[in-house]
Amino acid sequence: MTDAAAEEDKDPDIELFVKAGSDGESIGNCPFSQRLFMILWLKGVVFNVTTVDLKRRPADLHDLAPGTHPPFLTFQGEVLTDVNKIEEYLETMLAPPKYPRLSVRNRESMTAGNDTFAKFSAYVKNTQPDKHRALEKNLDKTMAKLDEYLLSPLPNEDHVGESKRKYLDGDELTLADCNLLPKLHVLKVVTKKYRKYNIPSEFKGVWRYLNNAYSREEFTNTCPSDVEIELAYKDVAKRLGK
Repeated sequence: MTDAAAEEDKDPDIELFVKAGSDGESIGNCPFSQRLFMILWLKGVVFNVTTVDLKRRPADLHDLAPGTHPPFLTFQGEVLTDVNKIEEYLETMLAPPKYPRLSVRNRESMTAGNDTFAKFSAYVKNTQPDKHRALEKNLDKTMAKLDEYLLSPLPNEDHVGESKRKYLDGDELTLADCNLLPKLHVLKVVTKKYRKYNIPSEFKGVWRYLNNAYSREEFTNTCPSDVEIELAYKDVAKRLGK
């Protein structure tokens, strides 16, 4: 292999900066950080990860991306700070044949479940007992909608009846999953801890989806620990009044 060919074959120089956990070193609770972490892992590119302690942010990082909270990314020395734009950029720059394509075939897969996090936030932040049941119903309703999407066959599935696919857009993880799964995992951990809520077992599409994700290292190894997630919501998930 010539020097030029070897140079061309090299992975670009990428560093991902993510929010640090309570110890200042481990991965902290941040679905956006995990989203980018998953994308890079699924692309199969070599990259570095740096955790940023927001309480003791190093001066050199402040100079690198002033006023920016993680996640952000450097790609061949260029600093990128907008999560949606980073996602588009990585999909364009890390393209086939060398890197897999992660975009969805079905546009609806990108928006499936996109209101679950808002309903979850309203549910866990509520302190008024008289609103609790209605907010829980809203959460169930949005989970039911996601469940229905996961159980409905996609246009490119060739069987009739219930879909058996593993993820939102098929049997492979896509950008849609990198966006939704980190949020869904936070929802599962936080509602159980602070509201004694479990995702109902009747939502078998959602459970199949989560269990398939938990079998993938691209998801589990980029997850913050449950303790970190619970800590992050300690002051947010206020106690319900009497």
